[in-house]
Amino acid sequence: MIGHIIHVGLTVRDIDQSIEFYRDTLGLSFQGEMLMEGKETEKLFNIKNARVRVAYLNGSQEIFAPPIELLQFLSDDVKSNSPDLQKISISEVCFQVDNIEKTYRDLKEKGVEFLSEPQAFDFSSQGFGKSIAVYFKDPDGIILELIEEVE
Repeated sequence: MIGHIIHVGLTVRDIDQSIEFYRDTLGLSFQGEMLMEGKETEKLFNIKNARVRVAYLNGSQEIFAPPIELLQFLSDDVKSNSPDLQKISISEVCFQVDNIEKTYRDLKEKGVEFLSEPQAFDFSSQGFGKSIAVYFKDPDGIILELIEEVE
C-alpha cells in the first residue's frame, strides 16, 4: 500500500539561508526550486492565499535516496516553535557519513552547533550493528543527525 519515501520536508524561516546551509555547509546538491500558489496550494496546506517557496537538495544520486524538501511559507502568520528531540513530532533527519570525526570537525569549524561529540554505539546483540552518531542543528534549530556505520 505505501511505497518508498519521496522526500523529507522541513519548514524553514529563510529558505535562502537554509539552501546555503544544506548546500554549502553540508554539501548536498541543489536540485531546484519552485513557487507554489493558487487554489490547489491553498487547499493542500489549508491556508488562504498560500504562497510557498520550495527547494530540493540531496546528498545522494541513488534513485531511492529521498531529497530534503525545504518549505518557506511567504506570509506574516508563520508559526515557530523550538525543535526538541523529546517532543512528539518528527525528531530528526539523519545523514550517513563515511568519516564522522572528520565531518564533525569540519562542520564545527564552520560554526555548526552540535548537541554533543560523536558517540559510539554497539547494538549488534540486538541485530542492528555498530555505529557512531551525533546530533546537530540547522539555522532554524531543526535537529539533524550524522551516523557512520562501523564494523
